[in-house]
Amino acid sequence: MDRTLLAALATVVVGSLIALQAPINSGLGKVTGTMPAAAISFTVGTLLLVAIVVVSGEVGSVSRAFDVRWYYLIGGVLGAAYVTTVLLTVRTLGAGGVTAATVAGQLTMSVIIDRLGFLGLEETPITLTRVIGVLLLFVGTVLVIRT
Repeated sequence: MDRTLLAALATVVVGSLIALQAPINSGLGKVTGTMPAAAISFTVGTLLLVAIVVVSGEVGSVSRAFDVRWYYLIGGVLGAAYVTTVLLTVRTLGAGGVTAATVAGQLTMSVIIDRLGFLGLEETPITLTRVIGVLLLFVGTVLVIRT
């Protein structure tokens, strides 16, 4: 199977699982509160990832985090902002609305990042096709969140 197709399929599968994250965390938040739910969610994920690092024998690689620029270490902060925001908005927008809005925001920022060649990525021009794709995604988001 083509690597690009396999990568796309894997991303679609994992992306579909992320749609479960909002209602799962919302259910946890109803019992524990918003911020505790976010903390619990990240703690469980952290424990799983630490176990994977230990089992894979890559514990020594963790020390290399001191060798990167500071902004490569804020991924967890961005994830925490996302999880917390979703906990607050999923009851209003629903899982579909949260997912649509998330993907619209991700695609918009990704097109900008690609254009700038930000964070070591190759510069990719903003074309009319890409702009239309982003606009269609925003239209789709509005249609999903309308009640």
